[in-house]
Formats: sequence, structure tokens, C-alpha cells
Amino acid sequence: MSPQANDGIDMEFIAACIQLNAQDDINAGMEMAQQYVREAVSKGANFITLPENAFYMQEPGKGAPPSPDAAIALCSALARELKIWLLIGSVQMPAAENKSCNRSLLIDDQGNIVAHYDKIHLFDVTLKNGEHYHESARIAGGDKAVIAQMPWGKLGMTVCYDVRFPHLYRTLAQAGADFLSVPAAFTVTTGTAHWHVLLRTRAIENGCYVFAPAQCGSHPGNRHTYGHSLIVAPWGEIIAEASADKTGIITATIDTDKIAEARAMIPSLKHDRVFTLSASALNTW
Repeated sequence: MSPQANDGIDMEFIAACIQLNAQDDINAGMEMAQQYVREAVSKGANFITLPENAFYMQEPGKGAPPSPDAAIALCSALARELKIWLLIGSVQMPAAENKSCNRSLLIDDQGNIVAHYDKIHLFDVTLKNGEHYHESARIAGGDKAVIAQMPWGKLGMTVCYDVRFPHLYRTLAQAGADFLSVPAAFTVTTGTAHWHVLLRTRAIENGCYVFAPAQCGSHPGNRHTYGHSLIVAPWGEIIAEASADKTGIITATIDTDKIAEARAMIPSLKHDRVFTLSASALNTW
């Protein structure tokens, strides 16, 4: 068992990020995820995270995604059997106007869904190389930030493209988040340029651990994801990293004392000040 703080909160635990290569066969995706969850437990993991679109990635525009109910039930049963906390990075759940929501789910060690978060920021971009993505065509964005209590502290839940919106993470940290989850299916192009620096920045500016399980490799519709699942410490160190193109598991021992240590050295969460923007001052020296 992990050592416990005086207030009953566990001070250390082992976190795992599982890196996957989801395809258009949800049953195969479920089987792969289950195998890796069990392997992560054999490595001592107490908290296991799966990436965005954890079990299934189809070519965009190829019809409605399959129901994720069986995959969610599987994860609940695994969490209950193995006595772990498990984050499903995201599944697509039915929403209004023939769209889905991109929903992240947190399951406790009794198999209960204790929190869910619907991805707020949607990936609508056109890259210089001609790559084009229009997530809002099929996904309805959420409108609520979510913090969930775990045995080791509080988790701020986000998904992928959210990582480019620092005010979301600031809000979560100032509301008490100790950890930030960023399950992702980052493109190779944007991941190569920005993945590491964005995740390290979110950790540093908020004094939080960041858990970022990722998709990797090729997917239907000529989609390619970056891999490089990361666990980042509150001071910004990368303490575990996966490869670019191989499925697998990374783990790290999480010392929650490091959160308070980082925030004590640079207490920027307490230093925000209210300010205004004066247009007339832009050209004034």
C-alpha cells in the first residue's frame, strides 16, 4: 500500500498511460485495451489512463460510431476486479442534432463512473501542408470544466485540443486540481511541433502532474497520430515517455508532495491580478 499523509490522502501512487492504435473494429480495440490494463496492473499501477478515442477510430464521415456501452462496461468491470482507478480518455456518446460528444470518463476502484467530461474545444484547423480537420461537424462541444476527487488528490479532466487553451487549466488548478489528464489523438504534424512544449507548459504554469496517454500510428482515413504518451511532473520534467509509433505502457511513481513543493517555490497560482486592456495605450510610450 502507498504511504499516507496525515489527512488520509495517499502521498504516492503509480500512474500508467496506455498508448494505443485504435482502428475501426471496436471489439479489437476493447481487447487491446484490456490486455494493456492488466499488464499495467502487473507493473503496480493504481491509476491507469487510456487515450482519446480509446477503442475506436473510424474514417470521418463514414457513419455513426458504434455504441461505446460495452467498452464502458468492460472498463467498469476491470476497475472493480483489479481495484484500480481507470480513466477512459474518451468515447463518442450520442448528443443532440445527430452529433456525438467526445466524453472522458473516470471510473473508481469499485467500478463506478464518478465523473465525466465532454471535450470543450473542438479541432477545426487547416494546416499549411493541406491537412484539414473539422471536428465540430460531428462532435458537439461541452461547456463545463470538471474536477474529480481521487484517493490521491483532485483530477482536472480535459481532452486533446483543450491543451491549447491555458485558461481552462488555470481554472482547474485554482479550483484545486492536483493532476491534469490530457488524453489525446494528436496529429503527427502538430505533435512534432507542439506536443511536448504544451504539456510541459501546462504542468509548469499550474504546478500539476500531467497525464497524457496518446494514440499512435496509422488509422482509417489516412490519419496518423503522434504517440509520445507523457507523464510530466509539476516542475516540468518529463518522467515517462512512450515511443512515437508503438503501442504500450509507461508508468511513473507520483509523489504528491512534489505538487506543494513546486507551488511553494513559484506560487504563481496566487499571483494573478485583475487588469484591463487600454486600446489607447497600445501606441503610447
